[in-house]
Amino acid sequence: MGNPTIHPTGATVYNPEKAASGFTIFQAANEGALLIDMNGKEVHLWKGLRGFPNKVFPGGFVLGHTFNRDPQYGFQDEGDLVQIDFEGNVVWKFDKHQYIEDPGKEARWYARAHHDYQRTGSPVGYPAPDQEPQTTGGNTLILVHRDVVNEKISKHPLLDDAFIEVDWEGNIVWEWNAHEHFDELNFSDEAKKAIYEEPNRRFFGNHSGDWLHINSISLVGPNRHYDNGDERFHPDNIIWDAREANIIAITSKETGKIVWQLGPDYDTPETKHLGWIIGQHHAHIIPKGLPGEGNVLVFDNGGWGGYGAPNPNSVDGNKVAIRDHSRILEIDPITLEIVWQYTGLEAKYSVPTDSYKFYSPYISSAQRLENGNTLITEGSNGRIFEVTADHEIVWEYISAYKNERGSNMVYRAYRVPYNWVPQLETPVEVEIKPIDVKDFRVPNAAEGGAHSVAEIKEAFSYGEGALCVARYDETVAKKITT
Repeated sequence: MGNPTIHPTGATVYNPEKAASGFTIFQAANEGALLIDMNGKEVHLWKGLRGFPNKVFPGGFVLGHTFNRDPQYGFQDEGDLVQIDFEGNVVWKFDKHQYIEDPGKEARWYARAHHDYQRTGSPVGYPAPDQEPQTTGGNTLILVHRDVVNEKISKHPLLDDAFIEVDWEGNIVWEWNAHEHFDELNFSDEAKKAIYEEPNRRFFGNHSGDWLHINSISLVGPNRHYDNGDERFHPDNIIWDAREANIIAITSKETGKIVWQLGPDYDTPETKHLGWIIGQHHAHIIPKGLPGEGNVLVFDNGGWGGYGAPNPNSVDGNKVAIRDHSRILEIDPITLEIVWQYTGLEAKYSVPTDSYKFYSPYISSAQRLENGNTLITEGSNGRIFEVTADHEIVWEYISAYKNERGSNMVYRAYRVPYNWVPQLETPVEVEIKPIDVKDFRVPNAAEGGAHSVAEIKEAFSYGEGALCVARYDETVAKKITT
């Protein structure tokens, strides 16, 4: 996708009558945990606090990390997980997962946390009726890394994902290791062969294979499926997704077994209608009390992911599925029907020729809001926006902050009520009407419209014809006529 070198940043659209008011938290590259209001005003910055991700808790607390492991020796290992008050004081910390002495570094404890965590009281880490994270106690579920050797999976060492639950004092009271459940993941023989030979080694640290790359964990939470007797959806169970494997799954907290799963194969009769979910992020159950409660909400990135038989896109069976656009999917986990979606089609792009205009091949997220809107983080572009159930954009924000590689990426953003941060006054909200880009010019640029016109009298047109690639509406028309 081509991006203009000049474009607006900050808040670009805001419809106060349709948007869900609140503060939005995200990790501003090279700055820290940044809190903004609906007009994009930067109301508070926890400078230097890392966020993988940052989350705001009631009382003006923010969670994140104070340091990371040297990338020479580890991959995406955050050193700790901390809870910080509004003034920047550490009020809770966990780092006692693994004691590490990297070459030339002082030996110390590391959490090796990455991508996600949840605190007792809130299954997904964002607001829902009668569900708030505890701030002075409770347990914390944390996604962490572990180095393992499992020759049943691969001939190479693995960077494995584990879930650990720690109490307020930092004791590990429960754990789950992904590699111990390899046989439950339904990989094909071709996929198993590909993982064995090349488990997504990234040539970081010890060159281990990042074979699953789990990027989100949430509690299932109270839901209608469990209320109707389906034990797979016990509120204490954990829903997670693995980017490299194209898998979304639920682990039983009691048995450790995988009790529900989507992927890695989307060509089955039960899943073919979904299309391939590829490289997804932030899969979770919409909490009880929010519109769509009980459904799975996921940012289906597209990009590349999955293992299988080699094909023209993949000579070694790694990243065998590929797609150049993203989707937000809301799926009923029982029927597997798509209940709601946001794709290039809903964004009113020409599909598939312009589908890439909604595309983040990595990171990103989706949050269901109390008014039924959805907050979307299109992470690779640093774009956060809110859409209604009818797909209207009612708020949009573009991050101006860039990292060392020149990217304004935003891993994940969250919207919280104003009263969750009582130290700040409720902002004055002012409408931001969308700009008509046809007439938008930078200073000293000429206005639109031809200075000189020569009309060709013989010229005429029958209207738009076919493009070089068949559009979605052509395909639909063909199916109807045949």
